[in-house]
Amino acid sequence: MYTLYGMKGSGSASVEAALTALGVPHRIVETAQWQRNAAFDELLKVNPLGQIPTLLLPDGHALTESAAIHIYLADTHADAHWLPADPVARAECIRGLVFIAANCYPMITIIDYPERFVADGDGDEAVQKRIRDGTRTTLHKHWSMFADLFPATPWLSGATLGALDVYAAVVSKWSGARKHLEAERPAFFALLQRIEQEPRVAAVFARHWPPAA
Repeated sequence: MYTLYGMKGSGSASVEAALTALGVPHRIVETAQWQRNAAFDELLKVNPLGQIPTLLLPDGHALTESAAIHIYLADTHADAHWLPADPVARAECIRGLVFIAANCYPMITIIDYPERFVADGDGDEAVQKRIRDGTRTTLHKHWSMFADLFPATPWLSGATLGALDVYAAVVSKWSGARKHLEAERPAFFALLQRIEQEPRVAAVFARHWPPAA
């Protein structure tokens, strides 16, 4: 049994979607830095940074960083083709995972906590707004670039739904980039919708982002 530390509406949804699609037995512990509870102390014991997602393996080893977790799950469930078997195609998918981790994820942190990136923790609201606005523009630029660099064939992961698909769908949704993509990259926006409606992961997306009534 795997244990996934995460929170609804967060990046942990991509790992939950992977575990679900691959049929891996797991339990979910809801906790996060911004919504601390008794389980957060439990998370700190296996990940001192308190990051989510954190995946606790059956042997007690803790994995962090979503991209690394997806690669691990692909390696331990090779028959499911969570990453392509072809070395070039596999490298391209890993490149996509790293692109999101390196260029999109950090922008979300700055948008959420702009005061961390100002000398002396400047709390001036006008300064923080300028940081948020500029960072959001950069985030949108990165997502447009991703859409241009990683075409679907027919999925981002190749012939079948895989790691890059759920990672892109979750992070784009969590970061609030979908409205920009709908206007600027409509084909990519439609792909993201198709990913989250895929039967193997649709219930996970609905749990994290319930459909509007």
